[in-house]
Amino acid sequence: MHPVRVPPPVDQHGFPHMAATIRTSLGVLMVFAAFAFSVQAPPATAGRAAVLTFRPPVGSAPLGVRVARYAKRFLGTPYVWGGDSPSYGFDCSGLVRYVYSHFGFDLPHSTYADFDLGQAVTRAALKPGDLVFFHGVGHMGLYIGHGRFIHAPHSGTDVQVAMIDDPGYQASFDGARRVIPRTLQKAAHKKAKRPDPARIWTVLGSTWPA
Repeated sequence: MHPVRVPPPVDQHGFPHMAATIRTSLGVLMVFAAFAFSVQAPPATAGRAAVLTFRPPVGSAPLGVRVARYAKRFLGTPYVWGGDSPSYGFDCSGLVRYVYSHFGFDLPHSTYADFDLGQAVTRAALKPGDLVFFHGVGHMGLYIGHGRFIHAPHSGTDVQVAMIDDPGYQASFDGARRVIPRTLQKAAHKKAKRPDPARIWTVLGSTWPA
């Protein structure tokens, strides 16, 4: 004996009744929803590990200030003519060259060549990181702020801090140069952009573009 199939209720025009159609549609949606929730997203930790972002240090100082701070590490290093390393010793341009190389700058080991770099700066406009020159451009140092500069004076001395207004240096001041490009002077203050969540989701398991 075959089961009797009961046709769905129809309206006066012969179409399936609306209530039955709605129930059928809801049933289909519930099936798709159950399937969607059964597919688990990858763990959040895996996504973060796959995303490469650049985050500058919070509250980091302008580049010139960091250059000046780094230079202070070499206070007391002996003066050596032609020296350009803390292990061997420094002369005046060797000290400046070594400090700036730490930040990716390749300066000449020559006061005269350094005097042709960057832009001229007046004494009143000096900022940390500026190069200062004396004695007919035969001597140089690195300005560190508040009227002071760090330098390697001459044989028999060590790297030390001096005042630009000291009589000997004030009378022989030849000028100053700023070698840090304008675009880098305040770069450290820019906030890192937050990664777009949608963008992160699309690159899960892959490498964030450089």
